[in-house]
Amino acid sequence: MRRYGKHTDEDDIRSRPNRKGNRPRTNIRPKHEEAVEGMVLTVDRGRLTCLVDGRVVMAMKARELGRKAAVVGDRVAIVGDLSGEKDTLARIVRIAPRTSVLRRTADDDDPYERVVVANADQLAIVTALADPEPRPRLIDRCLVAAFDGGLTPLLVLTKSDLAQPDKLLELYGHLDIPYVVTSREELESGGAADVVRDHLDGKITAFVGHSGVGKTTLVNTLVPEEQRRVTGHVNAVTGRGRHTTTSALALPLAGDAGWVIDTPGVRSFGLHHVDPSRVILAFPDLVPGTEGCPRACSHDEPDCALDAWVAEGHADPARLYSLRRLLSTRERTEGD
Repeated sequence: MRRYGKHTDEDDIRSRPNRKGNRPRTNIRPKHEEAVEGMVLTVDRGRLTCLVDGRVVMAMKARELGRKAAVVGDRVAIVGDLSGEKDTLARIVRIAPRTSVLRRTADDDDPYERVVVANADQLAIVTALADPEPRPRLIDRCLVAAFDGGLTPLLVLTKSDLAQPDKLLELYGHLDIPYVVTSREELESGGAADVVRDHLDGKITAFVGHSGVGKTTLVNTLVPEEQRRVTGHVNAVTGRGRHTTTSALALPLAGDAGWVIDTPGVRSFGLHHVDPSRVILAFPDLVPGTEGCPRACSHDEPDCALDAWVAEGHADPARLYSLRRLLSTRERTEGD
């Protein structure tokens, strides 16, 4: 058997031909300088619908992106066939840095983080005042996710003809969260859109809420040209609605007034990914009081400096209570 030493003649070594005839693999990746910017409108089984220069283009993720996934709201760079014609497919080669991220996990013990929406300005938390009953703990969790992800929260309370909003609003009055209240008649007639529209002007707004609260109905009235699936009904036994939206979808408001992103109805909102130290950033009036806190303070322990700071009159005690209620929401079930 012939063996080769360290100093062999190159002509004396046999090389295997490349049967596929393709180029050898390399770590050098193309720059795609000709790529065009687009926005992801929806994702469905590996196919991403994007808006590029006013055209709807179907695309797929390029292999060089690896496991990095694009989500609704992402700003992406696209190459390939950008005509938007039937049966054409482009490629997403870059994902721009995100200004905000709405994330959730299946539950608080699930380490797998799911990015729901990227680059949204605000989070509209849609809650019915009755039929189904409001779930304050789910609202708390959505608020924590909004504060952690850099979104401004907005409370949208529906079905005010069935119950008064005062009791629920009292829970969130000290958080200074903007809110709108609509009735079932306004929701069904489309009048709710006029009440909500002023809060959406010039913004990208993601809508979240559990099933049966009227979220998709509200989105349909805001963007009547893009009617989504038939709305569901509330189960009389469980008090829960049926999911009618199965994927997030970005829809433009008339007159380039902004975007609304309808998301699937949620029955849980896990917060395993949330860093508690970021939640207090939503309470700028309390941040100065944390300077005397011990290292890695949870702001809900005996040595927390916020207690003395608030007692000295620097902030409203109700604000500290609201902060700690949100920080402890991971320890409580959403049905509480």
